[in-house]
Amino acid sequence: MNYERDITIDESSLDIEWLEQPNLMMKYSVNEADKERERDLSKERLDLIKADLDKEIREDPEYFGISKITETVVANVIISQDEYKDAYHEFLEIQHDYNIAKAAVRAFAQRKDALENLVRLHGQQYFAGPRVPRNLSEEREKFRNNNNTKVRIRNKKND
Repeated sequence: MNYERDITIDESSLDIEWLEQPNLMMKYSVNEADKERERDLSKERLDLIKADLDKEIREDPEYFGISKITETVVANVIISQDEYKDAYHEFLEIQHDYNIAKAAVRAFAQRKDALENLVRLHGQQYFAGPRVPRNLSEEREKFRNNNNTKVRIRNKKND
């Protein structure tokens, strides 16, 4: 996913941008849902690790260096265990990815608003000048091919 490329509006191709907007919104909404599911599964794993550690601590407190079991002591021992720390850090990373995906969906909603406002400006002759009729199908195909080329070039640079 390339947020920066996809969020950019080409003011000279508002018709193409409007045709692509629903596809982009759907793509990023599905990504958000996927990231949310990933976050929920990670939270579930974290909770299971916490429950297992809680049980282990209560069954053998001496192994963990505990002389008297209290809720606070058990909670503190749980969060100090490497297994829990690793799962918690993984959860935080996944939560971060989910937050970014959520922000992208909000950005695409704002993109829609921007497109609407640009169309209004266009209707008010804000962009007035000589105009040549466009073949919408050809322009859309060029747009898609151009974006695919940019992605391939960026991928080669990253390799």
